[in-house]
Amino acid sequence: MTDEGPTEPRANDSLAPVPNPDDPIRAPTPADPAPTPPPARAGPPGSSTFTIEGRESPALFVIGWLAFLLGLAIAIAGVFGRSVLLGGLVGPGLVSIGLIAACGNQAFERRARGAPYAGPSPFLVFATAIAVTVFISFVLGLILEAGLGGGSDAYAPLAQLLSALITAAAFIGVIRLTVVGTDALSWADMQIRPFSRQDVTDVAVGAALAGPVIIATSIVAVILLAIFQVTPESPLPPTGTTTGLVIQLIVGAVIAPVSEEIMFRGFSVTAWERAIGSNRAIVRASLLFALAHVVGLQVPGDSSMFEVVGLVVTAAVTRLPVALVLGWLFVRRRSIWAPIALHATFNALLLILAHLAITAGGT
Repeated sequence: MTDEGPTEPRANDSLAPVPNPDDPIRAPTPADPAPTPPPARAGPPGSSTFTIEGRESPALFVIGWLAFLLGLAIAIAGVFGRSVLLGGLVGPGLVSIGLIAACGNQAFERRARGAPYAGPSPFLVFATAIAVTVFISFVLGLILEAGLGGGSDAYAPLAQLLSALITAAAFIGVIRLTVVGTDALSWADMQIRPFSRQDVTDVAVGAALAGPVIIATSIVAVILLAIFQVTPESPLPPTGTTTGLVIQLIVGAVIAPVSEEIMFRGFSVTAWERAIGSNRAIVRASLLFALAHVVGLQVPGDSSMFEVVGLVVTAAVTRLPVALVLGWLFVRRRSIWAPIALHATFNALLLILAHLAITAGGT
């Protein structure tokens, strides 16, 4: 026998061990298919997906969309058809019902997804409050006009007071129904609590910031006036009377600051803070606050497009300095009373200055 010695493996030789067909462990077996992962559980479909499958509250979803779309169509038809009943009563009433149902549906679906904030969007809550305000204002407006005889300037301050009370009731009532009622947030979560001795410091800090914020707002207003050459009408124009000033102070320095701070800081900042963080929540709530002061903007009928844009931009942007400080103050102090004090002092000073200006000019 010839010893040929070790040989180099050929290119087609395999270095892997040859399996023994008699060995049950090494016997070749067909390759098993890769296991198929279980399908991920999809969350509930969004509010823009028109299906009831997979929804936590399909009835609210259907009621919300149907009532909203039907009410909107009726309101538009009423406006163009000059039907006071359809445009002011039936349409806004159905829109209110639809938006309330949409708030409930959104809260349930966000909770099912495990969202950090499991409640309706502040944008949706605000829209709901506006719809409810329009509906209630129309009803009570008819009563007021029938009882007092509408159109008289003598009742303008009283109408402002009634409007402020309706808006405040709508803001707080809608938050109670759609946010607190769905356990998305509690009043304590929103830092809304009875006034106590420890809140005195928060009130003092808020009131002290009113002066610097007025200066910053005035600078912004002067710049915008130079650009657009228009000035939006004040929501509380001075009456030149002591009675009118007192009523406007109640509206602008008591009712409006309390209801608006509950909506835009207590609720909106708290809700968005849980989802996107403090800084972005302050900015987003400030933009919503600015938008709210554009909704009821009075635009003269003979205004050009440039003037309309100027009025809208000025009305919104001049609210941003105070809105940003209000949001920052709420997050910093963790108290609803601090922004309420700033808001109330800010409005009170502007109302008093406007009253003094008009009375001094008339003498």
